[in-house]
Amino acid sequence: MPTARDSLLDAAFDALGSRPWTAVRMVEVAAAAGVSRQTLYNEFHSKDGLARALALRETDAYLAGAERALALAGRDGGDPGECFAAAAGWTLRGARGSPLVRAGLTGPRTQPPLPDLVGALHERAVDALVAGFPRLRRDTVAWACEAAIRLTLSYVIAPAPSDEEACLRVAQLVRSLLAPPAA
Repeated sequence: MPTARDSLLDAAFDALGSRPWTAVRMVEVAAAAGVSRQTLYNEFHSKDGLARALALRETDAYLAGAERALALAGRDGGDPGECFAAAAGWTLRGARGSPLVRAGLTGPRTQPPLPDLVGALHERAVDALVAGFPRLRRDTVAWACEAAIRLTLSYVIAPAPSDEEACLRVAQLVRSLLAPPAA
């Protein structure tokens, strides 16, 4: 059974899916969650507090999923391209499923405010690939991850015919950028 806090965050997320944050009313969020408005204020203190908690939940879930995707692909024997392609697939699904994640990845800073998802994804992807593939140089991996993130975000904005095709292109890009130079 979800807690009152979880129910309130879910209700706020649902409200945000149909209108901008400025149009979301606290009384509506409380009613949708099945709690009193006082309970909402006891939990979050203000609309800004609710916004911060919602942004933190969405950010944490997105970044944890990206890290999981990177790790699982690596454990399954994937090369760096396949690992980043898994994170790209997670990113594409996350951007479609959450207006907050999409805004955090592609848009200007909005309400509720989100941390720098692109920077956090970059940092975590570089760390995961360097740890998983110690023969690779950090500066080269960082550059490949930056390019892969930019390509992934282009697919968020202008989708490919399928996520599979987008992820294949991302994998190809990463492999080409991390391939040793021809002798």
